[in-house]
Amino acid sequence: MSKIEFRVPEEAAGLRIDQCLGRCVQELSRRSARVALDLGAVFVDNHRVKVASRRVTVGQYVVVNLGGAFERAVKRVGEAARAEDRAALPPHQILFEDEHLVAVLKPAGLLTAPTPEGDGNNLQDLLARRSRPAATIYVVQRLDLQTSGVLVFAKTEAANARLGELFRLHQLTRRYDAFAAGHAAPEPFSVNQSLSGKAAVTHFQRLAQYPAFCHLEATLETGRTHQIRRHLLGAGLPVLADPKYGKREAWHPVRLGLHAKHLSFEHPCTNRPISFDVPLPADLSDWLAAAGVPQAGTS
Repeated sequence: MSKIEFRVPEEAAGLRIDQCLGRCVQELSRRSARVALDLGAVFVDNHRVKVASRRVTVGQYVVVNLGGAFERAVKRVGEAARAEDRAALPPHQILFEDEHLVAVLKPAGLLTAPTPEGDGNNLQDLLARRSRPAATIYVVQRLDLQTSGVLVFAKTEAANARLGELFRLHQLTRRYDAFAAGHAAPEPFSVNQSLSGKAAVTHFQRLAQYPAFCHLEATLETGRTHQIRRHLLGAGLPVLADPKYGKREAWHPVRLGLHAKHLSFEHPCTNRPISFDVPLPADLSDWLAAAGVPQAGTS
């Protein structure tokens, strides 16, 4: 059993005991501190404490007993929390899978892969954990958190290398639905504007024009971070509900007006053509149907 003893420092005075433990004990997070409290493994001035909200004062003597029961309890709590988090995630759909790759319809609100803020609850993690032990899933491309649409992941090193080459050489076709504020010209137009010092080209075609916004098809020639969003902003047509490059109006869709609707390429291992077309998801199609075609300036 690991026994940790300390006296409450001045900077922790007045904190809840779970906050104090999370700050003062390297082995504990606030969540695991609550597990230790629930187990009765925490003593303050030689009195067992199980109430997480109890406040501490400077100089109090705290003892935490971390043993096998604690480790098992933390594991159970963590697994339950992860299962609950995964259950709350918007569902994804497998479009195609073989031994080399897997194509997925990603919903808005689900990360493509881990971020600096966390490594769970993302498509890469969900796909890897379908098997035991977890399989290796390679991220070939990414969609922003609030962008829906088709994504492809590699399942082998060879497929990953080949798919990466296809992306680098722009030997894929990627088309998006984009809803942008303003009026777009009826003629097709292209934006050739480098992003972060790298060449970036996007081709646009207006599909429909409404009083306050337009529906565009965007075809990527390159694939830079936020390429469509930044190119449309530069063209005076910011994507609706864009939290980074635009502003949110009351009549905008509930999330970013961007959807990856088409992806086609040569299969990295069989060399057969492979193509995916996914319709506008319900959240955007329902918004479009119910939008009442807002007038410019409506809020």
